[in-house]
Amino acid sequence: MSMNFHVFDTYVKAKDGHTMHFDIITDKSNTERAISFAKEWLKSIGEESTKVTTEECEFCHTQSVPEDMEIEIMTNGYFISKMEGCSE
Repeated sequence: MSMNFHVFDTYVKAKDGHTMHFDIITDKSNTERAISFAKEWLKSIGEESTKVTTEECEFCHTQSVPEDMEIEIMTNGYFISKMEGCSE
């Protein structure tokens, strides 16, 4: 039986003004936690000044995920699925 994970759709403005779109996938259906994960990840890519609130980050849906993603979520608490405007 696979677990369900919660996807938070996130749009933020990067320092240079372009929009970054990514999903935060976590095992907790908690927007505040998802926002803290978003901030942690943004800090790791040099975008720590980016504004992330419930306006930028909102619950989207629940889904199962592949095993490698599940392992990362269990290890780090979250997985970032980069959509648009996110450099690797």
